[in-house]
Amino acid sequence: MSDTLQRLEATIAARRCADPDASYVAKLHKRGLSKIAQKLGEEGVETVIAALAGDRQELVGEAADLLFHLLILLGAKDVLLKEVLAELDRREGTSGIAEKASRKTD
Repeated sequence: MSDTLQRLEATIAARRCADPDASYVAKLHKRGLSKIAQKLGEEGVETVIAALAGDRQELVGEAADLLFHLLILLGAKDVLLKEVLAELDRREGTSGIAEKASRKTD
């Protein structure tokens, strides 16, 4: 597996404090967490639409956008990608049904 996501995470962190007129990441951060979350939601919907439309290349592009915006949101909340990966590692080998059942319910 490549370290593409780790490199992207570092680039996003570096650009958070850049000039919002020159950096999309800085512009999103300037607009706040609500806007970042909204963009992530939009990209999620676009990914689903691309998957249902059956256009493979469109799905690849939308999935890339979704991951990019997820990393922006995680960075805005000071959550490191390695924390998310550790959680996935923890869940490895556990049935999805069993894992979900083990979570607290409100």
